Formats: sequence, structure tokens, C-alpha cells
Amino acid sequence: MLHFEKLTEETVYIASEMVNSNKEYNVLENGCETRTEAEIREEFCSGIGEHYFIKADDTYIGLFSYLDRHDKDGYPWIGLFMIHGDYQGYGYGTMAYVELMNWLEQKGKKALRLAVLKNNEKGRRFWEGFSFTYVEEKTTPKGHVVDVYEKTI
Repeated sequence: MLHFEKLTEETVYIASEMVNSNKEYNVLENGCETRTEAEIREEFCSGIGEHYFIKADDTYIGLFSYLDRHDKDGYPWIGLFMIHGDYQGYGYGTMAYVELMNWLEQKGKKALRLAVLKNNEKGRRFWEGFSFTYVEEKTTPKGHVVDVYEKTI
């Protein structure tokens, strides 16, 4: 069974290892295969949203970023959803998605939004496979073009 554990300053090194296990995604988002622990710390400890590890028993297999209510549209958002490179292809992404939707339903959420980098076909297929629907194209503050998706819970 999967469960979530909040990311802390003390566990940033785990997030760094996890992010750097996804070289293809890093190239899409940052233009290079790896990121420094300082960059990861800045992203995940900035106070914007909440960040959680996805764990299978005591093993860290993934992470996600969650914003309870976006200032511009009032929706809850997933900012990042990542499975460690070593654990991809074993169904953990699907199991984590199911657990995430149960968690959101328990929080009383009625819908969820997320953004997929324009060239992230793997991510697009994953979310569309769970019936997320395209809403619009946006440009992020970092200048990335993304497709916004939404699903009613």
C-alpha cells in the first residue's frame, strides 16, 4: 500500500536523488539532465504549496507538489508528479494516482488541475489515460509552454 510523507528540509536530499533519476524530464523542464541539491531545495522549500513523497512501505518511490487553492482560478493543482526512474514501469504511477485521488476526495475537493509541459508526451499520455481533459495552453512564470488539464473528482 502506498502512502504520502511530507517533504522537509531534512529530506530534500531524497527529493534531489529522485528528481535526478528523471533525466529526460529534467531536460524538458530545465535544459539539463540533472539539478543541484540547492536548486531542489529552493523549489521544494520555498513555502509555495506542499510537497509530498510517495512511499511504498518504507521505500521512497515518487513525489508530488500540491497547491490547495490556486490564486488565479481557485482550483487545487498538482504542480509535479514524479516516480523515481528506478520504479517506473511497475504500476506505481497508477497506484499513486489512485491514492492521490482518494486523498483529494477525503479533503472534499471536487476537481483537480495540472499542467503538462508541451513536449512531455509521456506525461500527457499518463494524465489523459485517467480522463483528464485539456482546458487551455498557458505560459509559466519560467517561460515554459504548458497544457492545462482538469478532472472532476
